[in-house]
Amino acid sequence: QVQLVESGGGLVQAGGSLRLSCAASGLPFSSYVMGWFRQAPGKDRELVSAINYNGGSTFYANSVKGRFTISRDNAKNTVNLQMNSLKPEDTALYYCAASYGPSPRVSLTYSEYKYWGQGTQVTVSS
Repeated sequence: QVQLVESGGGLVQAGGSLRLSCAASGLPFSSYVMGWFRQAPGKDRELVSAINYNGGSTFYANSVKGRFTISRDNAKNTVNLQMNSLKPEDTALYYCAASYGPSPRVSLTYSEYKYWGQGTQVTVSS
């Protein structure tokens, strides 16, 4: 049984930082692209960042470039999202997701991700 468990969300003031973590189990983690999505109330779920199977390729949405950093530890089956200089518009439910793909490319579309976590809430106050 595949499980993705997010942690690290919370309430932070604008300009602050949070580090999200996702612990994966039940899948060959090092063969999967890992992504972080977010969904704010009334908005579509959007891909924030993704990292390919060995960390050699990454993707960032334009809205978070230069502020967020994704990383993974295949020995620990974890993927992290370091979020700095947070803004109120970063407020959302953040999801960890897994897409099978031991290749250099990064999965960019929602439909490519087969496994999802339950989400962790990030709230940024102004």
